[in-house]
Amino acid sequence: MKLLWQDHAKTEFREALQYYLDHAGETVTQDFRQEIQRVIRQLREHPESGMRIRHEARRFPVHDFPFHVIYRVATDALIVVALAHQSRRPGYWAGRR
Repeated sequence: MKLLWQDHAKTEFREALQYYLDHAGETVTQDFRQEIQRVIRQLREHPESGMRIRHEARRFPVHDFPFHVIYRVATDALIVVALAHQSRRPGYWAGRR
């Protein structure tokens, strides 16, 4: 299954990495990156495993970090719509297609 990141989601990932680097150090930043990679691998293997939410989207929690991967499943692709912080602006990504 092909993996596509929407531009906003890529930006959110880079900003989260920079935040962890600035505030928690290299080890935590690397742990975060690896956990996102693990979640993405799992979703590519089992795309229906995330909880269905609005607008045909699903969400999957990021273990040990306060984020959800928000994604949609297309015929041949997993599309990452947002890397959403669990306690900031719920549903802000809903207008993204």
